[in-house]
Amino acid sequence: MLEFDAEAAREVEAVYLTADVVQQRREVSRLLGLAAGEAVLDVGSGPGLLATEMAQEVGPTGRVCGIDVSDSMLALARARAMPSGSAPVEYRLGGADAVPYPDGSFDAVVCTQVLEYIVDIPAALAEAARVLRPGGRLLVLDTDWDSIVWHSGDPDRMRRILLTWEQHLVDPFVPRTLGRELRRAGFEVAPPRVLPLLNVGYEPTTFSGREISVIARFVTGRDGWSDADVDGWAEDLRALGPDYFFSLNRYIFRATKPR
Repeated sequence: MLEFDAEAAREVEAVYLTADVVQQRREVSRLLGLAAGEAVLDVGSGPGLLATEMAQEVGPTGRVCGIDVSDSMLALARARAMPSGSAPVEYRLGGADAVPYPDGSFDAVVCTQVLEYIVDIPAALAEAARVLRPGGRLLVLDTDWDSIVWHSGDPDRMRRILLTWEQHLVDPFVPRTLGRELRRAGFEVAPPRVLPLLNVGYEPTTFSGREISVIARFVTGRDGWSDADVDGWAEDLRALGPDYFFSLNRYIFRATKPR
């Protein structure tokens, strides 16, 4: 699992501020379709970027709550300035499988890049169903890491780096079974949407450009990867310049709790 000390949390926040992830949040908001006055829960709220944007959408008569298992992420979220006219935002320590709110508290629950870290997905989906009101909406976004295409001057090293990186996840391929698990949890499930991330030509401020340092931090010291090995991998990617190529698929599932 990733461990978010203050420095790691800031690195992840930088990834979330890239244009790629800004666009992802816009698509999540569009599909969630929040209305003024609604109450929404952000499971795995991280540095609070999505929660802040949702607070603007539901307005001062709405309510936004965020939960996260990382104290460092919660500190970043709580320090974030709120635009005028936003709903109040509350952040609590909590996980997807143990949501610290009563039954029927929310009109919508959003869970982005979280379930791939969860051991007991049925328990997490049961918690989402519990805190939703009848007719409430759940939106889940997760990555299938087998969809990654990342050009490298050393394809074998790239393959082995990514295998080590997958160790930070419980299930790197969780979107493949999410539809089934949502139905088993009692939700009515819409067809999933694919959200591709594509970076062509190396730029340090893209999703993958920022992700290089996050991956490097995690893999160094695991599976025999030394600082020099990982630095060589990173420099190889950055040196590709216009030949740099990265693609990854994320999947969005929308589900409704029956009335």
